[in-house]
Amino acid sequence: MRRLLPLARRLVMMIGGEAMQSAFHFALNILLLHRLSAESYGLFALAMVMGGVAITYVRSLTAVPASIWIGRESGRHRAHAYDVSFASGAFVLSVAISVLTILLMLAWDATEIGSVGIFVLFWSFRSHLRVSNFALGRPGLVALSDLGFTAFSVLATGFVVWRGGDLLHETFLALAVTNALGVAIMLLGMRRPIRFTLRASMRRRWLGLWRSVRWSALSATTVTLQGQAMALLVASFAGPAAYAPIAAVLVFFTPLRIVAGAIANMVQPEIARLVRRDDAAVWRLMGLWTLGLGLVGLAYGGLVLAVLPFVKSDVLAHADGWLIGLFSWAIYFTTMLYVMPRITLESLGDFGTVALTTGIAAAFGMALIVALLLLAPPDWVLAGAAASEILVAVLSWAAVSRRLASREAGRPFSLRFLSGRSHG
Repeated sequence: MRRLLPLARRLVMMIGGEAMQSAFHFALNILLLHRLSAESYGLFALAMVMGGVAITYVRSLTAVPASIWIGRESGRHRAHAYDVSFASGAFVLSVAISVLTILLMLAWDATEIGSVGIFVLFWSFRSHLRVSNFALGRPGLVALSDLGFTAFSVLATGFVVWRGGDLLHETFLALAVTNALGVAIMLLGMRRPIRFTLRASMRRRWLGLWRSVRWSALSATTVTLQGQAMALLVASFAGPAAYAPIAAVLVFFTPLRIVAGAIANMVQPEIARLVRRDDAAVWRLMGLWTLGLGLVGLAYGGLVLAVLPFVKSDVLAHADGWLIGLFSWAIYFTTMLYVMPRITLESLGDFGTVALTTGIAAAFGMALIVALLLLAPPDWVLAGAAASEILVAVLSWAAVSRRLASREAGRPFSLRFLSGRSHG
């Protein structure tokens, strides 16, 4: 019971922060859905996708490793050293992906390139700081940052709408400023000098961690391909306007992703501690949270499908909203079912297994999506994305089951789990 109370407190704070941000992003999407053209809304949605790509890479390469290694360290000095190293890496990575986003926006003939790039930079870096501060035992600071970000985002976007200027450009500029504010709150709340370093000691620490981090890099790439390739493929084949109705329906289901991400960030440090000594407790946590997430996914998805026919917008005028909603529900519901095995594999350091499972699913899903784009209307591409997620869920549970069984039997685990063999 003593262990459950801190976990419950962290859950309330993390879900509360995620809920605030999710509610704001949801309301913003609904607002822009009714105020932007299909082309502009498609560009907005694609920029949000690139922000999601940045967060995926930052989470895989810096936030999750930071959470794992900080969670394993009992000494404050060593935990601080890992925090500085991973935060420095997260900032460099955020800058790199923001530059890539600018280049893609240029390719799509967007004019909002500067504000979008800054937005992606601070959104992804804030994501890293949220995870690392939870790992360092500072949930209150994260909650304060989330509150500041959400409150000022509401005020800033409200002012943008009232002002009546370039809605898309000024919205991204407002989001860039408010994400930067969220970063500043966390950095100032740490009550220690802000350090950024690329010196030899950090490089040595990264080289020491590279064996695990390199798999995390591959995992981030395969996760990006598996989860975001659909948006980029639709935009490449048919343009941003064709992606707009898909994005408009997907946004109704994003609270499920936010909840799943919050639970993952909250539970991962606990699993990172348990995997070193208590496999039975790991199984209990995985089962409990998977059941809870599954029930939430079923209830919420049914509610959204019931409401979708009543949503009226020019963006959805020429699309089958209910069909897109059904496939969207399948995608997000399945995602919630494999959150626990994924973070368990990450906590075990099996980034290679995560990369393998998502890589297989990404290749399968991309091939199916391209075929659907060539043979059917864009509304059907989500069927390929849903099939890809189902494959990830099956492979993830198979991998974690075999990994824990191998530990119990005292055998080394092989990435060739798909063939049913282990070596040793």
